[in-house]
Amino acid sequence: MSPLKTLRRLDAAVMPVRCVFCGTRTLDIEGFVCVGCHADLPWNDASTTRSGPLVERVIVPLRYEFPIDAAIKALKFRRKLFYAPAFAQLLRGFSDELPDDVDAVLPVPLHWRRKWWRGFNQALEIARPIANHLGLPLAHVARRHRATPPQSGLSAAAREKNLRRAFTVRRRVNYQHVLVIDDVVTTGATLTHLASELRENGIEKVSAMAVARSGAR
Repeated sequence: MSPLKTLRRLDAAVMPVRCVFCGTRTLDIEGFVCVGCHADLPWNDASTTRSGPLVERVIVPLRYEFPIDAAIKALKFRRKLFYAPAFAQLLRGFSDELPDDVDAVLPVPLHWRRKWWRGFNQALEIARPIANHLGLPLAHVARRHRATPPQSGLSAAAREKNLRRAFTVRRRVNYQHVLVIDDVVTTGATLTHLASELRENGIEKVSAMAVARSGAR
């Protein structure tokens, strides 16, 4: 047995990977989600859509229902960071649906005060392994300069007003087609406003991936 295989077996024995949803020990090919839980997740009938004229492609494979909704809340509000690589794994399964010319990955930014309070940006935690998988850089070209109230619980009109001019983009942008990563899409207001700022500052195309879709579009 090779030294690498020996180390892998030792690692699996000491720190076995378990399914984030049921706790069952998983095989290497299963990763963070076992086959049974993967089959039972609330998958969308159509994972890929368009989001108006500003966004080329939007890939959202899951519905915001149990256990995905509970897992996203646990990640964001209870700091259960082990869900982030699991969500990234689920999104990676749809990477073949991405346009071929994507050249950077951009997590939806948090305002610095919310990031300080939470301790992390959940979109960044999901985006990092996706960027590694795609072999693309993380684009830190946008920031959220307005501390907007949380989007959850707001009407579509309130979400739109809440996000108006919430994002700014650095003027020197060297990417052509940015893939935006977020945890949840509801009305698409966050994505639309961020895409508008990106395109106004030299980025030709914007696509997006999110873990789950909440509500009707």
